[in-house]
Amino acid sequence: MNSIRRRLLGSVMTAIVVAALFQAASAYRGALQQADEMFDYHLQQMAFALRNGALSQSAPQAPDEADYEVQIWSANGVQLFQSHRNRLPPQAVLGFSDVEQNGTRYRVYSIQTPAQTIQIAQDLSARQARARALAVRAMLPMATMVPLLMVALWWAISSALKPLERTRQQVAARAVDDLSPLPEADLPDEVLPLVRELNLLFGRVHTAFAAQKSFVANAAHELRSPLTALKLQAQALDRAPDATSRSVAIARLHQGIDRAVRLMHQLLVLARQESAAGTPPEPVPLHDLVRLAVEEALPQAQERHIDLGVAPSGPVVVQGHPDALRILLRNLLDNALKYTPAHGRVDVAIASDHGAPVLTVEDSGPGIAPADLEKVFDRFYRSPEATAGGSGLGLAIAQTIAQAHGAALRLDTSPSLGGLRAALVFTNPPATPQTPATGPGAKRS
Repeated sequence: MNSIRRRLLGSVMTAIVVAALFQAASAYRGALQQADEMFDYHLQQMAFALRNGALSQSAPQAPDEADYEVQIWSANGVQLFQSHRNRLPPQAVLGFSDVEQNGTRYRVYSIQTPAQTIQIAQDLSARQARARALAVRAMLPMATMVPLLMVALWWAISSALKPLERTRQQVAARAVDDLSPLPEADLPDEVLPLVRELNLLFGRVHTAFAAQKSFVANAAHELRSPLTALKLQAQALDRAPDATSRSVAIARLHQGIDRAVRLMHQLLVLARQESAAGTPPEPVPLHDLVRLAVEEALPQAQERHIDLGVAPSGPVVVQGHPDALRILLRNLLDNALKYTPAHGRVDVAIASDHGAPVLTVEDSGPGIAPADLEKVFDRFYRSPEATAGGSGLGLAIAQTIAQAHGAALRLDTSPSLGGLRAALVFTNPPATPQTPATGPGAKRS
């Protein structure tokens, strides 16, 4: 009984049968009561009709009077008329009464006038048989309607469930890789939310599959060269003629392994961010995010004697994913520290642009040529002027995370430091109001 159709049909048909039985019992009892009232009324009318007339013993009987007994007495007690051989009790009880005579029960009505006493009786067994026949005839329309009503309800329930069956067939007939949305036309309100949730699920699964395919394609494309280089470096190490050559080959092999590990890490981060689209956001304090990211980048900045500073700002909260936004900011900082020369400067600030939070990272490096500002967001693209090593995935990862948060990542020239300025503009409103910037001057490392 897990079938909705069977449950509906079973419950509705049971309700119809119970209601029909109840209605039939009520109709049967009502018909019997009405028949009794009709027969009593008939007895009264026959008595009234005989009240002014005189019947002889040889008067013919009407065919419909075969079940009736009629007796008439004069005022002095002389019997004037008797319709049948069975004699009724000589004592007449005025009005209606039930009597038994010679094993037969009668319904008797008696009326008295100044000239005579009239007593009319009807055989109760014949009367009840007629009443039951009338009651059964009253139930016949209902007995006919119940099967017709069941057939109509069966058709209506089957028709109402056809969209669900059609949707099931559409899902069953799909190919493994077909994640297109199910059609929502002509679906009832009870099924439409389920189909919409299925379509959202198909979208999430499609995004996950696309991220997986992208990761496999990127990994296959980008790991080919590093792995080939590692193989050549291993062969060079094997052919090294002396200890000095062997040390150089080992150093190059370690560098190649580090580059491959870094590339694989970035590929995994990119795939994870692409597959995480659609997860519910949460409030993220930007000032705490900046503090943690700067603390992680401080060793790298101190190693190259780069002045890494954070401009003071009040608490700003946006809706997003803290881990993803931390990766985005860390990539921007890593990119700025990588291309900023020694003893350079990198500034991080949180500002507001027409009520929208803006997170900026500026550096004093060489910047990016205007012709390459849009291309650097492409995967594995590296500007011809780039001097530092890398795989060309850092800004692509940052762009993917920004798009997932409904934010815009813009690159231009820093007006204060002369290098690159990366601005992350959150177009969605902050979760809490911004407070005015407070505190002393910039905190610097």
